[in-house]
Amino acid sequence: MPREFFHRRRVQFVETDTAGVMHFSNYFRWMEECETEFWRAIGLSVHGWPDFTWPRVSARCEYRRPAHFDDELEVRLRVAHIGEKSIRFELSFFRAGEQIASGETSAVCCAQRSGRFQSIPIPDEIRTRLAEWAATP
Repeated sequence: MPREFFHRRRVQFVETDTAGVMHFSNYFRWMEECETEFWRAIGLSVHGWPDFTWPRVSARCEYRRPAHFDDELEVRLRVAHIGEKSIRFELSFFRAGEQIASGETSAVCCAQRSGRFQSIPIPDEIRTRLAEWAATP
């Protein structure tokens, strides 16, 4: 069974739209924030790799219920898949135990050479740390 990483925070007024609900684009920001905190929690950093980077190749979000200003939300992240060169995260948004949204992001490990991305295998150290959280190694 894969482990889940939990990240909690409140919806800020600036994150809401004219209808008083969290604007849809902020779910993607929150997914990225949760992922950044996940990397930090496993002793790594999104910006700590001088030789490679993780461009997103896919991101999606499905909304079930609206979130409002001052709602406390819990974002749960699972490492859904680790490929040779890519990773996929599944994220779920909860308010008071009820799931209100879900999403997924995929990224490819890439070297950046001459201004171009070239996919490369995920380094062993990172693969090992991710595998501790993975649904599939």
